[in-house]
Parts: sequence; C-alpha cells; structure tokens
Amino acid sequence: MFKLIISIITKIHHRIITKGKYLCKLIKVLSKEVDILIVEDEIILAMAIELSLQEMDYNVSGIETTGQDAIEHAKIHHPDIVLMDINLKNSISGIEAATQIWKRFNIPIIFLTSYHDDKTMKETLECEPYGYLIKPCQDADLKVAITTALHKHKYFFENKSSLIDEENQFVQVSKTLIFNRTTGVLYQDNKQIQLTKNEKKLFEIMTEKPGQIVPFHRISTFIWREPIYDMGKMRTLFYRLRLKIGTNPFENIYEEGYKLTTVESDV
Repeated sequence: MFKLIISIITKIHHRIITKGKYLCKLIKVLSKEVDILIVEDEIILAMAIELSLQEMDYNVSGIETTGQDAIEHAKIHHPDIVLMDINLKNSISGIEAATQIWKRFNIPIIFLTSYHDDKTMKETLECEPYGYLIKPCQDADLKVAITTALHKHKYFFENKSSLIDEENQFVQVSKTLIFNRTTGVLYQDNKQIQLTKNEKKLFEIMTEKPGQIVPFHRISTFIWREPIYDMGKMRTLFYRLRLKIGTNPFENIYEEGYKLTTVESDV
C-alpha cells in the first residue's frame, strides 16, 4: 500500500512539473518581445519614455535623435513599432522620416507631438500613423496606444511585406512606365505622373512581387484597410488609373486577384 501511494504521488508530481514546463514555454511564445524604436531629440524625455516602456516589459531597440538615423535604424533592426517625435530639429522632419519608414518597411508609427492642430494632423496622413500622443503622455495612454497599434497592424498585415532592397527600388512597369517603390513616384517617359494616395498604394502592393497574383482581399486590406473587399470600388480605381496613364499594366485573374506582369529593372 505504501509503495502504491508513493507511486501515485510521484506520477502526480511528474504531471505537475510537465504542465508547469509547458505553461512556461507557452507564456514565452505568447509574450514575444516587442521591439520599439524611440525617435526623440529631447534626450531626457526619450530616456523617461524608455524607462516607462521597460517597466511595461517592452524592449527598446534604440533611441535616435534624427530622422535619418531613425530610417537607418529601421532598415537594420526592423523594430515592431516606432514612437516618432513630429518636430525633429534636423534636415529631415519626423513626418518625412515616418513616411519613409512606413513606405519602405511597413512599420507602424505612433507620433509624439506637442501640437495637435488640424494642419499638423493633415501633414501626417501620408504615413498613415496608428496613433498620436500629446507630450508629455501618461504611461496608461502610451500602453493603450502601443497595444492598439500592434493589434491593428497584425490584423491588417499578417503577412509582413518584404523589405524593399535599395537595389530593387525601381520596377519597370511597362516600356514607358517606371515606379520608384522607395519614394512612391511613377515616371512615364522620365516625367513624373501625379498619383492619388490610393493609386500610390496600389502600385506599392502590385509591384511588391511582380508577376505574382495579389488576391482581391489583400489589395482591399492594404489600400482601404477593409478585409471584405468591394469589387466595384476596386474596379473603379483600376479603371481611373488606366485612363490616367493610357495603358493597363495590370491583369485581372478571374476570381483570384490582379497581377503585374513585368520584371524588376536594374535602374
């Protein structure tokens, strides 16, 4: 009887240890470190934000004080999110740096600003920020902004876009059309074509992997952030773009999506 009791206790103990190890592994998987880049030229404020983030169990990938350094940091380290001061005292503003980081690396941006006027807000729309925080911000507001941004980004961009290689930034769309993926500029016979915001986004996603079909739902999610696509709205965008450039480089693949049949240029 004594041996039987010992055996039962040993098995229960083993199961508890096994489950404990499993739970520890599960927690580690679920609590993947989130890397956050802070871009702020007021170093005391930047260090205070860093301390707050660390207390929230976030990992700070670095603190940068200029827009150019922020872009280089994003290129090398590819953080999960960027906290960007709008008014950087440098040749590249926070808005310009954020726009490049978003277009090139699809890293979500949360702006830090001392101003919240309509003019400033409109200027930031190009890089589609995931939030704004008025300085100095409360820790609770910071955590909510980050959590919300990460959730939205994961939902809309589950398949993270491949990074744009500097050598492959130009895509030959047709004999007369070239699209610069870094700047979002389309050239026709070496002359810049004025594109709307949605037209730029359309070229960005269609030139990501030329020749491959881009599903309708992914186009809709990328351009309008609508997981359920509106075929009429999508056809209208393609139709108006075709009228503007005088050619149709996109092929509609029945019940699948669109594709750009082209090869990348070594411009």
